[in-house]
Amino acid sequence: MCGNNMSAPLPAIVPAAKKATAAVIFLHGLGDTGHGWAEAFAGIRSPHVKYICPHAPVMPVSLNMNMAMPSWFDIIGLSPDAQEDEAGIKQAAENVKSLVEQEVRNGIPSHRIILGGFSQGGALALYTALTTQQKLAGVLALSCWLPLRTTLPQGSINCVNKDIPILQCHGDCDPLVPLMFGSLTSERLKTMLNPANITFKTYSSMMHSSCIEEMTDAKQFIDKHLPPVD
Repeated sequence: MCGNNMSAPLPAIVPAAKKATAAVIFLHGLGDTGHGWAEAFAGIRSPHVKYICPHAPVMPVSLNMNMAMPSWFDIIGLSPDAQEDEAGIKQAAENVKSLVEQEVRNGIPSHRIILGGFSQGGALALYTALTTQQKLAGVLALSCWLPLRTTLPQGSINCVNKDIPILQCHGDCDPLVPLMFGSLTSERLKTMLNPANITFKTYSSMMHSSCIEEMTDAKQFIDKHLPPVD
C-alpha cells in the first residue's frame, strides 16, 4: 500500500447549485480533513462553482514524533532550512494533477479550476501550480509556504502558469508558519511569475487559522477569476 495515494475516502464536495462550469480544489492542512473546508466554502459558494475538498492519506509524520495523521507528505521540520520530503511532495503534486484531470474529464476545463489550500495544503497547491502542464485559473494559498524552493528555477519560469493569479493570505500572529515565511514566499513567487498577479494579504491578530475577512477575500478572488460563463 503506497503511503501517499489518494484512494483514501472520497473528497468532501459542495456541488454547484446549477450546472458546474468551474471548480475549486482545496487542500486542507496537516492532521485535518476536507470536511471543515467544505463547510467553509458552502458558506461563500457561487452557484456555478463546484468545491472539492479531498482528504489527505494517513501517514506517520516526522514532525509529530512519527504519529500517524492525515498528511499530504512528510514534514520533517518547520524552519526554513529544514529537510524536506522531496519524493513525497512530488508524488502528492502528481495526485493533485490527477484530481484536476478528473474534473477536466467531467467537463470543466483546467483554466476554470482554482487550486487552493491551507498550510501544508497551500504549500502543495503552490508547488503543483508551478510544476504542472495544466493551465489553471488561480491559486488560493492560505497560511503557507513554498516547498522545495531550492529545486525550482531562479528567476522567471517559462511555465504554462507564469501569469497565474495568486491570492496569498496570512495571519500576522501565526505561531506555526510565521508571517515571515509567507512574505518570503510571496517575494519569491514574484521573481518567478508575473508579479502584477500576485497579491499578499495579512490579517491582524489572526493565528494559524482563518477568519471571516479572509473568507470574504477568498470569495472575491474566486468570483473574479471564475465568473459565470452563461
